[in-house]
Amino acid sequence: MDLAPATPPSALEWRIAEGLTPYPEAVAAMEARVAAIHAGSEPECVWLVEHPPLYTAGTSARAEDLFNPFGFPTFRAGRGGQWTYHGPGQRVGYVMLDLRRRGPDVRAYVHGLEAWLIAALDRLGVRAETRADRIGLWVADRRAGTEAKIGAIGVRVTRWITWHGFALNVEPELGHFAGIVPCGVREHGVTSLAALGITASMAEVDAALMASFGEVFGQHRR
Repeated sequence: MDLAPATPPSALEWRIAEGLTPYPEAVAAMEARVAAIHAGSEPECVWLVEHPPLYTAGTSARAEDLFNPFGFPTFRAGRGGQWTYHGPGQRVGYVMLDLRRRGPDVRAYVHGLEAWLIAALDRLGVRAETRADRIGLWVADRRAGTEAKIGAIGVRVTRWITWHGFALNVEPELGHFAGIVPCGVREHGVTSLAALGITASMAEVDAALMASFGEVFGQHRR
């Protein structure tokens, strides 16, 4: 197994897409960037996007967990996890890092993503936690007297370069999650910053993500 990285550019690149990025375009761009990072011709990258309404299926997705009364497009994502909704008002982060340099430990990387999102949400005044029996980021849902999911994580690693990443609910149409069983979890719902009364803009969410990244993954130039 190839664990010897080429000498890469030193700076991590942050990219923020304008408008809504078609999902197939995002996958093609990630594939190209992953190959370039592996070859050492491009730096690591965190790409922040929004998608038009759609559902993606991870490698563990079950057909019976898709209802799709809205007729949204569906895609096989090739990442880990089950069904996920993407749409306007949700910040999707595609994280392309070189684990040959950072440590070839996928589980530690996923824990790092969780810690990063928890730190970013803390900057926005939201306390999020993880749960041992279900993936994602969870917050108290005071209206229902339980907890709800505010962020999903699904990753893929190719030759020790990561891709795909996370989806954080800023102000999406939460009703669209009714078209799936989100991440296979039936017992709990989903929520968003807006539903929690947090009026953060997408730019403020991005700023929190960028400010928190170095706390977990180390400092990098923009």
